[in-house]
Amino acid sequence: MPVRTIAVLPFKPLVNEGRDEALELGMADTLIARLSASRELVVLPISSVRRYGGLEQDPMAAGRELGAQAVLDGTIQRSGDRVRVTVRLLRVSDGETLWSGRFDDQKFGDIFAVQDSISERVAAGLALRLTGEERERLVRRHTADPEAYDLYLKGRFFISLAQPRQAIELFERAVNKDPNFALAHAGLADIYSRLPIAADVPSREAIPRATEAALKALEIDDRLAEAYTALGWIDFYYEWDWEGSEANHRRALEINPGDFSARLGYAHLLSNTSRHEEALREVERAIRLDPLSPLANALKGQFLFHARRYPEAVEQLRKTLEINPAFWVALVQLGRSYEREGRYEEAFQAFRKARESGGTTAPLSFAGYTYAASGRREEAEHVLRELLRSLSEGAYVPPYNVALIYHGLGDTTEAMRWLERAYDERDARMVFLGVDPLWDSLRSDARYTGLLERMKLRK
Repeated sequence: MPVRTIAVLPFKPLVNEGRDEALELGMADTLIARLSASRELVVLPISSVRRYGGLEQDPMAAGRELGAQAVLDGTIQRSGDRVRVTVRLLRVSDGETLWSGRFDDQKFGDIFAVQDSISERVAAGLALRLTGEERERLVRRHTADPEAYDLYLKGRFFISLAQPRQAIELFERAVNKDPNFALAHAGLADIYSRLPIAADVPSREAIPRATEAALKALEIDDRLAEAYTALGWIDFYYEWDWEGSEANHRRALEINPGDFSARLGYAHLLSNTSRHEEALREVERAIRLDPLSPLANALKGQFLFHARRYPEAVEQLRKTLEINPAFWVALVQLGRSYEREGRYEEAFQAFRKARESGGTTAPLSFAGYTYAASGRREEAEHVLRELLRSLSEGAYVPPYNVALIYHGLGDTTEAMRWLERAYDERDARMVFLGVDPLWDSLRSDARYTGLLERMKLRK
């Protein structure tokens, strides 16, 4: 049976001293991107294999857990400007080594040639039938500057640690070192496009920078899936261009069917434009790529919530939190699902845990709405005053989140005023206006339907 699914595990150090974890993870990430060139092969995303980077990790056990038919396992050690790499391609069914290679005492600047060799030998070992374009993508180098590449790997590593500010700084340094490094520009676009939702950064601060970086990446390489994915998220969260978002996400998936972020972005778009069954099918495809992804699993719960399937949403979100008990996105969505079911104390507990886990102002805002919905008006007003005080002191509070609490308190005039402000500020949360059950009582209000029409969200 030919191999159709491969897991490229994070490379491990030969010795534990002087580890370069960014290089270890980055080597796998680079090879994943290259091998994804083949349409005959499903290459599991870096998010699904990251947890298998332990020094004692058994590659065969990892392959079985991931449902892969083959595993690429390797070691890498860097000392100064020298690097040593060993690698082996294993068939999971019987443990047979399909290919192994060793690259001793290489200059770090030769790492690109090492990656070329590994990619080509893996393709040969799996008997892949590559088109000319796929073969070119297999050995495509996005930079010839080893220092720029090293900075890029470190930026990717900080993304994995959920430290976007450090990642931005490193990507900026990478593109300054090599202005034609398309992947680094795409990395900047990716991070900036996430900031409004992930970190309560004003959309007008982050998204223009994301757009600039994505377009620059495509100017350099018009077949870069990562850049189309970033544009898909930008069209979704900022431009509110649903057709454009779909086209960019589909374009990314056409280039790389294993683009995990594009798969999630496309599913999100489908859900927020009320195409619920399509959204659930698409997020299931993402989950097959990374079954233990807390984000993909939390989004499935969110999409079930949008479809008003609350008991299923609760079940899905509980399962998600078994994977990652402190994942604030899942905790917020679980609290919201409990609120819909009238399970208010459980909702408050979920929101408290979400706030303790980091999050944004979202847990507090939804708690405020839930206080109001459960008749605890004084506590809802206290939360509202807390948000408004933060705003008056110069902190950014998404106006959509303020509107939530006014709506819960029954003050439709103020809720609409803050939604209009959210519209003017291009608050990314406005994409939920068409599907969030919380707003159902306003769907006959002309002011509300007018907003939906302006956003092209009215059914």
